[in-house]
Amino acid sequence: MYAIVEMAGQQFKVAKDQKVYVHRLQVEEGKKVTFDNVLLLDDGKNVTIGAPAIDGATVEAKVIKHLKGDKVIVFKKKRRKGYAVKNGHRQSLTEIVVEGIVTKGAKKAAPAKAKAEPKSAAPKAKAEAPKAKAEAPKVAPKKAAPKKEAVDYSKNTVAELKEMAKAKGIEGISSMKKADLIAALSK
Repeated sequence: MYAIVEMAGQQFKVAKDQKVYVHRLQVEEGKKVTFDNVLLLDDGKNVTIGAPAIDGATVEAKVIKHLKGDKVIVFKKKRRKGYAVKNGHRQSLTEIVVEGIVTKGAKKAAPAKAKAEPKSAAPKAKAEAPKAKAEAPKVAPKKAAPKKEAVDYSKNTVAELKEMAKAKGIEGISSMKKADLIAALSK
C-alpha cells in the first residue's frame, strides 16, 4: 500500500515504515504528525484518486530529527566583467518515518457540513411550521406590513437614480455611488 501525500508544500509517494526528508516542519523531535492532504491511495487492488484530496484519508508519521541537507554551491560569473560570486546553501530538513496510512478516519469536510446546516435547516423549519400551526392555534399571527413591489434600480443610470433620490428627499446624494443610491432608494 502506498499513498501520494502533500507534505510541507511538496508531494511524496510514501509507504509504511519509509523514511522521508521534507522541508523543515515546526514540530518537536519525537512527536507525531498527521498529513491529511492525501492525493492518491493504492492498496494493491484499488487505486483511489482524490479531487483534489481524498476525504478522511490521512498519513501518520513520526518526526525523527531536524537536520541540514548537503551544501549546494551557487556560483555566478559574467565573463570579461570582473564579476564572480560564490555562495553556499544548506536546506533545513526534517526526517520523518511514515507510521501508517489511514484510508478512512475523521472527515475533513466537517466544517463544510456546519455551513450546509442552515440550508438543510430551512426545509426542516418548513416541515415543522404546519405542525406548529396545528398544535398552537392560540398564538395570533403577526400582521405583516404591506410589501412594496421590488423595483430593479440596477438598470437605471446614476443620473436617473440621483433624480429619484432627490424626489424622495434623500440627502447627500452628490457623493453617493450607484450601489449606495440603490440601497438608499430601496429602503
